[in-house]
Amino acid sequence: MSEARSALVTGAGSGIGRAITLALLAAGFTVTLAGRRADALDETIALATLSNPDAVALAVPADVTESAQVDSLFAAHAARFGRLDVLINNAGVFGPSANVGNLRLEEWERTWAVNVTGAVLCAGAALRQMRAQHPQGGRIINNGSISAQTPRPLSAAYTTTKHAIAGLTKSIELDGRAHGITATQLDIGNARTDLIDAIVGDGVLQADGSRRPEPAFDVAHVASLVAGVASLPADVSVPQLTVTAAGMPFIGRG
Repeated sequence: MSEARSALVTGAGSGIGRAITLALLAAGFTVTLAGRRADALDETIALATLSNPDAVALAVPADVTESAQVDSLFAAHAARFGRLDVLINNAGVFGPSANVGNLRLEEWERTWAVNVTGAVLCAGAALRQMRAQHPQGGRIINNGSISAQTPRPLSAAYTTTKHAIAGLTKSIELDGRAHGITATQLDIGNARTDLIDAIVGDGVLQADGSRRPEPAFDVAHVASLVAGVASLPADVSVPQLTVTAAGMPFIGRG
């Protein structure tokens, strides 16, 4: 078993998940990368090794909505690294742009499956690993959203799933207490990725019905914060962390 602390990141092939993976590897963690596309995971590892040839990473293609694939993912991590210190529960989708009256059942079910069922399956597998290992313990960081606090218009599906993540995080923190397991809800607003750049640059629908461009910030700052929380000693818990682009219409949402 490696002496380095070990992490598993879902949705590691792009965006926030990729940035967090790179930051963890740079901080000396060994990391298992999970995602649906093997080529994207391999690209993340290649980017890491450009600046850190000693980075130790394992790519495991997996669909987090499938329980058998989640079990295989965590078994592969344990076989390679021996223990799990940190889970970054990052995989997610935005879901449809629709109010609850226009929400199609299949769109709702897909959004729930990825954002909530996937997060629950991964958190469950992580908790089982963390309480079985010696010494016990670990940290689970769930990627929520500022929509878990204040929604955007036409985001009923996404907003509901992210409120569910808030409940999941608190439940993990409570149920994991006896085993040295802590949980963090990470709420992010307008971290710059290819997807977010396309959305905020074209103008974002506001509460008053207008569309306005919004500021964004470098996703590397999110990754740095996550690596910092992941590196904290076991006797420190960070239940909730919010980070947004300065000046974005979040407090009051426009």
